[in-house]
Amino acid sequence: MTTWGFELAEIDLPEFELPRDKPVVPPSTYAARVESVYAAMEKHGLDALAVYGDREHFANTQFLTGFDPRYEESLIILVPGRTPRILVGNESVAYASGTPYPIDVVRFSKFSLNGQPDPDDSTLSALLSDAGLSPSATPRVGIAGWKNFSGAGTEGWMDVPHFIVTEIAAKAASVENAAYIFVANETGLRITNDVDQIAYFEFAAGHGSTAIRRLLTDIRPGMTELEASALMRPIMLPFNYHPTMLGGVENTTYGVASPGGRVLELGDPVCAGIGYWGSNTARAGFLVEDASQLPDGAGDYVQKLIEPYYATAAAWLETIRIGLTAGELYDVTASRIGDPFYGVFLNPGHYIHLDEWPASPVAPGSTTTFRSGNAIQLDIIPGTGSIYHTSQIEDGIVLADATLRAELEAKYPAAWARIQQRRTMLQDVFGITVHEEVLPMSNAMGYLAPFWLSPNMAMRRA
Repeated sequence: MTTWGFELAEIDLPEFELPRDKPVVPPSTYAARVESVYAAMEKHGLDALAVYGDREHFANTQFLTGFDPRYEESLIILVPGRTPRILVGNESVAYASGTPYPIDVVRFSKFSLNGQPDPDDSTLSALLSDAGLSPSATPRVGIAGWKNFSGAGTEGWMDVPHFIVTEIAAKAASVENAAYIFVANETGLRITNDVDQIAYFEFAAGHGSTAIRRLLTDIRPGMTELEASALMRPIMLPFNYHPTMLGGVENTTYGVASPGGRVLELGDPVCAGIGYWGSNTARAGFLVEDASQLPDGAGDYVQKLIEPYYATAAAWLETIRIGLTAGELYDVTASRIGDPFYGVFLNPGHYIHLDEWPASPVAPGSTTTFRSGNAIQLDIIPGTGSIYHTSQIEDGIVLADATLRAELEAKYPAAWARIQQRRTMLQDVFGITVHEEVLPMSNAMGYLAPFWLSPNMAMRRA
């Protein structure tokens, strides 16, 4: 028995059949989401709401419409009693027209790429007025980008282009950052998910986690980072961050950089991750077969870093449940690997949605309570800054009460079967028992192989 109760041992990792039919959020759900926004606006005393979107900050827009602006910008304008309106650039007009409920799609060519035709030469001021904004009719207007700022000195901050804020402010008595409607802890509309959104997340996570498993199975010294990244064989679902595959001390220090032409060498520290909308799987370790090939001074990598790290991740999985406070979840990590050696700085867990990190309540003393429908990412990242590199076992779960579990099983029986297979894998292969309401999304859940050239040697309960 090890000090932490976990050991590195040979395991048999089960295979999972990948889903073929991508779940689709029905039109009625999108319409209901818009009605939920109207209800939130009324609760907060807002007369109108403008929702900004661009290539990186698409999630609120996609959540409401099924459309994301790709490489242009967009602005949804919601005024109670009026048909929702969305302003889009030239190349988004056709794409946005597929929105699954009645919405006015208006070309605003100034949201297009530089130098493109602007046949209507419309002003934003005129389009906002036509959408119903005016100081008398809509005195208080919310603007939703993607960040709900808090803390000293952030009052009045907007993460939306200045020209948009300026024009909206001219049509209102006051404007405010209303991103809280979507991402506030507990009450944000994207923090609690419906059954169809959960099924989509499961589809994405299954494919993404299997891509990482392919990489760990076939990676070899002598490959470039780019050649190794090709082993993932990703499908062309949209990503929520740039996929990574890095090797060597310098490159892995960059963390989120993209792979390049560096040739991987025996003994390299390595890390990789891939996230489709609603998912993320990431791993880190060394490109070795066993401890004898580790860099000088790091021969006790498993004992010094991996065992306590994996014990912490296992405790995280066995603790998370409906009704748990985010402060209690934070303490799971802080009480085990809170020592400065581990260098855990970021929140050890966060919500996940179409974007990889919409918000995180996981902080010391947080009273936010996890509830049914939350999608949560296990995301504990040591930053030792030493020869020991790091470790990573990053995957997502969904919390679902009995009603939501029954709905998911009835509507998506194949997804439900895969979730049960993952629960069995956690218990039988890794010795990790999760609460009944915890739905593992990843085909790599619980799987941590620190020596990437020995993918069948993984951590488990001793």
